[in-house]
Amino acid sequence: MSPTPEMKTQTLAETDNYIAWQAEEPDEVTYHLELNNVTLHFFTEEWLEFLDLARLLVKEEGRPGSAR
Repeated sequence: MSPTPEMKTQTLAETDNYIAWQAEEPDEVTYHLELNNVTLHFFTEEWLEFLDLARLLVKEEGRPGSAR
């Protein structure tokens, strides 16, 4: 039986309550958001779409009449 290769992890960003990190496995990279007691898991394509959404949210935040 061959040994299982280790998963490499990297913290992408962190605040007092939240953390975004990635896990690099031999066959894929996954992304994870830990938001207090909720953790979201993304495959690369999903992560890229989530980042697009986050950019839109940041862009909209500066517009007049935007909710805060």
